[in-house]
Amino acid sequence: QVRLVESGGGLVQPGGSLRLSCEASGSSFSSSAVGWYRQAPGKQRELVAFSSSTYSTNYASSVKGRFTISRDNARNTVYLQMNSLKPEDTAVYSCGLNAQYWGQGTQVTVSS
Repeated sequence: QVRLVESGGGLVQPGGSLRLSCEASGSSFSSSAVGWYRQAPGKQRELVAFSSSTYSTNYASSVKGRFTISRDNARNTVYLQMNSLKPEDTAVYSCGLNAQYWGQGTQVTVSS
C-alpha cells in the first residue's frame, strides 16, 4: 500500500521561505514521477512542481525561479523549497506519486 505523508507547512510572512517534505512508503520511489500540487479555497488543484521518473523537472510559471523540487531516493522523500513567498501562494500543498497516489496535504499560509 502506497502512503505519502507531507510535512513542513505553516504560517510565514511574505518574502519568507518554507521547505515542504513528502515521504513515500510502499512504492518504487526512485523510478516514480513525483509532483507537488496545491489547491487554494475556491480554486482547482494545480501542479506546482514536477520531477519525472528520469529526474527532469518542470514548474508552473507562477513559481518558476522561486520554488525548487528535489528528491532523496535513499529516504524516499521529495522536497519543495519555497522562497520569496507571496500571499497568493497560500494553499494546501500535497504531493502526488505517478499521479495515482496522494498525500493528505499540508497548509501553507503566507500573511503578514
